[in-house]
Amino acid sequence: MRVYLDLCAIQRPLDTYSNTRIALEAEAVLGILELCDTERLALVSSEVLEYESEQSILAVRQEHTRAVLAKAQTKVMITLPVEQRAEVFVGMGIKPLDALHLASAEAAGVDFFCTCDDRLLRKANHVQGLKVRVMSPIDLVQELEK
Repeated sequence: MRVYLDLCAIQRPLDTYSNTRIALEAEAVLGILELCDTERLALVSSEVLEYESEQSILAVRQEHTRAVLAKAQTKVMITLPVEQRAEVFVGMGIKPLDALHLASAEAAGVDFFCTCDDRLLRKANHVQGLKVRVMSPIDLVQELEK
């Protein structure tokens, strides 16, 4: 199975564990990455992830993201079809970078798109014809353990 983690999911383990949800999501992301390390899951990267990561002013976040993306078996490039699909998502109220992440995940044929962004989760789960399952890290771990 193939998984695409958006940047907020990749960086969740670096967040301050100010509440139980953040701590649980961080542990879930670390578990997902362990599954990628043991090749039970295949991680997919993208140009969009690299671009968004480079926008961070914190070197530790950039370094962490580079280390995670180095585990990826596939990297999706931004192509015209990816851009066109992203435009469809933007028309449905999804933010442009999030739309590019979703379009990249679809282009790679991933099974799961993982995010900690509640707004994106809600909006993506209302997109008819979406070719990827969008889940939180906690829900993804639960799904993988079935």
